[in-house]
Amino acid sequence: MSRLERILAVMTIVCAMLAIVLPVGTRGETTLMSWVLVVSIGYPVLVLLLLALFTLKLPPVASGVLALVGGFVVLFELTQFDRASWGYWFLLATAWFVAWLFAERLANRQVHGQARSQLGSVLIPAMFGAAVLVVWEAVTRGAQVPPVLLPPPSSIGRVLSQSVPTLAVDFVQTFKAVLIGYALGNAAAFAVAIAVDRSPFLKRGLLPLGNFVSALPLIGVAPIMVMWFGFDWPSKAAVVVIMTFFPMLVNTVAGLNASGNMERDMMRTYASGYWQTLFKLRLPAAAPFIFNALKINSTLALIGAIVAEFFGTPIVGMGFRISSEIGKLNVPMVWAEIAIAALAGSVFYWVVALIERAVTFWHPSVRGGRT
Repeated sequence: MSRLERILAVMTIVCAMLAIVLPVGTRGETTLMSWVLVVSIGYPVLVLLLLALFTLKLPPVASGVLALVGGFVVLFELTQFDRASWGYWFLLATAWFVAWLFAERLANRQVHGQARSQLGSVLIPAMFGAAVLVVWEAVTRGAQVPPVLLPPPSSIGRVLSQSVPTLAVDFVQTFKAVLIGYALGNAAAFAVAIAVDRSPFLKRGLLPLGNFVSALPLIGVAPIMVMWFGFDWPSKAAVVVIMTFFPMLVNTVAGLNASGNMERDMMRTYASGYWQTLFKLRLPAAAPFIFNALKINSTLALIGAIVAEFFGTPIVGMGFRISSEIGKLNVPMVWAEIAIAALAGSVFYWVVALIERAVTFWHPSVRGGRT
């Protein structure tokens, strides 16, 4: 049992004991003292009994089940009172520490080869994401946070389900510019990187210029692109090209220099020319660098397109919707657009990572990550 696990177990015990003795919440002016307390007290008592039974070393399965039950108990309690009291917050902290203990135990088992890494790589982030949503819901509703400041996930989910057609149209409009700008920016940067590698003059002249372009402020460039290319997606694609150009350029140039001198000498021994050496040695060696740039640009492209839509677009688009709805104080809709953007960016990144694993299967970082 690691030191962190012992600390988490102790914190869980402290929070569970306080959750038992302190009031959970109030309805109107009355402190809740009804059958609801059976649930709020029963859960921390169960946690204490299991920790004592296993001498603080809860198995991952038991801690995972306890974390799930704790999340349901916390959300159930929200429907029973108007305002949360200290007991509720310690109940929430108990469920959080149990979930943390589950992730820590499972991660330690993976490190020591006692658990399947693929299962752990899915369960740990899934548990963490669920715990964050539960805490978000509990804090915003239990503390009565105004929705205009931070709406609960349930409100955001309701807006998501009711606004699917609008969100779909916005997504298509924005992602069209993302994909086209992403392809053009990366392709142009790759071609320039080959030219820079071929010419020392370009290496001394273009790389500083690329650094200058990368330092251009997005909020200054986006309106200019709208004036040049119009209000539709081409202006957003132009912004994406600018944002994705420099990361690909720098990473490709660095990757082309990643092959060792011994390998290059061997290619010269075989009378290989520049292009043969490039395609058979240097580009394969540069592949991890190139894919790093592609993964970085997968998120930068989406950010650039959304921000560019703030400065002029047809009446569709994720950036336009965020800008217009925040002006109406329709914050749940803004968060719905943010959720769609985050999901799209994550899926985009994941697709690029899958392609990277298929292309660079020989690289130690990929081979080492397989079970």
